Amino acid sequence: MRTRTSWREKLHKDHPAHGKVVDVPPKMQKQWGTGTMVIPKPLALDALIRTIKKGKLVTVSQLMQRVAKDSGADYACPMTTGVFLSIVAHAAEEDLYEGKKRVTPYWRVLKSEGSLNPKFPGGVAHQAERLVEEGHAIDPAHGKKPPKVRDYEKRLQQL
Repeated sequence: MRTRTSWREKLHKDHPAHGKVVDVPPKMQKQWGTGTMVIPKPLALDALIRTIKKGKLVTVSQLMQRVAKDSGADYACPMTTGVFLSIVAHAAEEDLYEGKKRVTPYWRVLKSEGSLNPKFPGGVAHQAERLVEEGHAIDPAHGKKPPKVRDYEKRLQQL
């Protein structure tokens, strides 16, 4: 009987496309332009997120820019970055469940406009709880706009 692959295993799984720099696909050029795009490595995202200090924040855009820069590409693939960010977050929660004290602080990663990520484990409520514990104030959702960290720009960490 096959057991479910853990998030930690997914994080460490190597794939030939991870870290590969490719030309921006034609269907993405309207939004991104021409140039090169890196398919990030999940562990590279994990390592980058681990550098975020307590009380500081980063946006997904910052992560993508840094990953692209580190690999010599113009852009980081937004789709795989999002998928791998989810894997990083779920692996961190798995680690917490197993009793580990030092885990990847994925909750410090915000969407580009400072909003919380509903796709993280436990949704925006869990992310908000973690951020409040670290001293951040959360502005509630307005209509379809998700909750956001108040004055998040003042707490952004340079990567």
